[in-house]
Amino acid sequence: MDRHEEREYLYWLCHVGFLGAVKIKKLHDYVESYKRIYNIEGRQLEELGILNQKEAGLFDGYKKELEKCRKELEGLEKRGILFITSHDEEYPRRLLEIHGYPMGIFVKGKLPKEERPSAAIIGARSCTGYGKQMAAHIAGELSRAGVQIISGLAEGIDGAGHMGALETGGDTYGVLGCGINICYPRENYGLYERMALQGGVLTEFMPKEAPKPFHFPMRNRIISGLADAVLVIEAREKSGSLITANLGLEQGKEIFALPGRVTDPLSAGCNRLISEGAGVLLGPDSVLEYFQLQTGKILRVHEKNKNGLAKKEKVLYSCLDLQPKNLEEIITLSGLSVSDCMSALLELEWKGLAVQTSHQYYGKKL
Repeated sequence: MDRHEEREYLYWLCHVGFLGAVKIKKLHDYVESYKRIYNIEGRQLEELGILNQKEAGLFDGYKKELEKCRKELEGLEKRGILFITSHDEEYPRRLLEIHGYPMGIFVKGKLPKEERPSAAIIGARSCTGYGKQMAAHIAGELSRAGVQIISGLAEGIDGAGHMGALETGGDTYGVLGCGINICYPRENYGLYERMALQGGVLTEFMPKEAPKPFHFPMRNRIISGLADAVLVIEAREKSGSLITANLGLEQGKEIFALPGRVTDPLSAGCNRLISEGAGVLLGPDSVLEYFQLQTGKILRVHEKNKNGLAKKEKVLYSCLDLQPKNLEEIITLSGLSVSDCMSALLELEWKGLAVQTSHQYYGKKL
């Protein structure tokens, strides 16, 4: 059987709008060849109970698109975009273990390595500064330990997780809810391009297919499917992150959640996951211990070394927290003059120990 020809017929089959991954697999299990599926009449598939009457009629009409699909696939390959089928050796083994795995995926860059552990870092798009810091910090430390970072390239927690991995030289992989040649949201285009070189982006959706609300729950099963553990950083009581976590549970993945204040809506989903048995995410060590990678100082998370700080800077640093505080509050707590306080804050910012999150609000930097 010609593998290249079979890939072309599967590519065509993926364009048939009413056929999802489960139906395509069912068809292939029955016929054992994508080319043979093309040559079957829609009426026969209706008689077999695989398609309904309306679908059977539409199926024959889609056959006119075969040559167009062939040229489209050839064009993608010339631009360095791979179409990897579930029959190819390169197809991620982790995905083959989940229900309804995609029969084909598009890849720009590379795929996660099978022999290395992977963690999905997910959470709210509209997150807090603290959530972003934690996502980037945890992703960075896990990357240093050799863990691959998976997420959805969305705003907020997803983007922070990807960036944390990239900044430490690690590999990170984004799963899209749209076509491979579309970056959504547009604000993450720089991240999208960088990940194609330092990791990869992938999707099961057809090229040029715009992001649609129902695409994202479908995408989420791939995010959790590629991961060995799912880390939820910030999530509301009802959110897409909890859908991903639940999919991960069904797939047998380990779930971790970052605890938060009971009055904070963005921590409600995480706190509920913990109450239902998820692991408490106290930092990178929580995950590294699960992966049994913590075998020495290289995998031990260190607090910033503050020994070199001057006395006033030490006093000021002790007044800061991960939750940003207003300048007036910091001045009151430290007992320093306004000029001393501003001078010390600038020094802490320069040393990477403090961050100004908004006008006259400062917090510790992880």
